[in-house]
Amino acid sequence: MDAVPDSVLVVDDDDRIRASLRLALEDNGYRVIDAADAESALELIARDVPDIVLLDLMLPGIDGFECCRRIRREHDMPILVVSARADSHDVVAGLEAGADDYIRKPFDMPELTARIRALRRRLQPAAVADGTTELQGAGVWVAPERGEVRVDGEPVHLTKTEFRLLLEFMQHPGRVYTREVLLDRVWEYGYFGDPRIVDVHIGRLRAKIEADTANPTRVVTVRGFGYKFDA
Repeated sequence: MDAVPDSVLVVDDDDRIRASLRLALEDNGYRVIDAADAESALELIARDVPDIVLLDLMLPGIDGFECCRRIRREHDMPILVVSARADSHDVVAGLEAGADDYIRKPFDMPELTARIRALRRRLQPAAVADGTTELQGAGVWVAPERGEVRVDGEPVHLTKTEFRLLLEFMQHPGRVYTREVLLDRVWEYGYFGDPRIVDVHIGRLRAKIEADTANPTRVVTVRGFGYKFDA
């Protein structure tokens, strides 16, 4: 039996963009559903949860920021913001709303499909090279293949990107990671990425695993270099 293709929800109020994305993504083997506004997108997600969401920020009615927040409250599928809004505050706000990544319009299809492929890989169960079934340190416990996390004995829900980020740190406690290295190892597309993606996701991860985000003791900043997991 043939495998069911990954499903992608395209949310954009521009009919031409939705049509062109549908054509390009279907040519790459994806199953595509689309919506012209946030309300329709949320209704579609309630009926048929997609594997990946491509989300425009400038939508009629409920904007893309609020749509992203509402999706993230219920689901952890990767969300890729696709927007013409290039202001750095909009980029950060989209990531803080729960997006995993963003790409600006106009964009090249090879770059978009490369990012989607990287997001697809994050859908797969994580594993560590030596076959370790559990990792722990500094009160954090992780089961990589099951995607489970506990902090001080309490279960914590992470998005797939947050989970991959924590797993990378915990596999190499004490190692200092630059933003560029994290982009390559967690987001898996190197030069395509914006370092702000890393900073925002570090902030989101800290909010879930640190007792005091103003004074983190697990994922700590190494000034001038990057971040490390202090076990």
